[in-house]
Amino acid sequence: MTDLPGVTPAAEALGGKSWNVVGHTYTPKLHTANAMIWHADIPDGTFVSPHIHTTQDEWIVMLTGNLEIEFGADVHKAGPGDTIRMPMGIAHGIFNRSGAPATCVFGVAPSRRIFDLFGALDGVTDPAELVRISAEHEVEFLPPPDAA
Repeated sequence: MTDLPGVTPAAEALGGKSWNVVGHTYTPKLHTANAMIWHADIPDGTFVSPHIHTTQDEWIVMLTGNLEIEFGADVHKAGPGDTIRMPMGIAHGIFNRSGAPATCVFGVAPSRRIFDLFGALDGVTDPAELVRISAEHEVEFLPPPDAA
């Protein structure tokens, strides 16, 4: 974690780190106790299943491409320049169904355990393991709609 003043250049990652999380490439840009910000490359056809951040507010600022954000049955579409707001305790899923890649900047506040979560999820492909690891880091995934 760093709270030193400075610049994280566009082509660089904080601490040289980068993670593959659910097929997305996450590159940290800022990490303090108060907030974490990361750049994301989100390929077409990828998604983050509906989940809840129990201890953090989350947001996304779209740079390129388009995403769909699901809040239950409500679907919101976002494109370049849009800001997506995902308050603490509200279930949300993030989907790229656009036919093209998207890039954006994510943030959470406070940072809590999200930096460690991404390190633990780097390259994990088993959904059950992803859910288990996320729960250990204060992110709760919802059961699939047909699992009742």
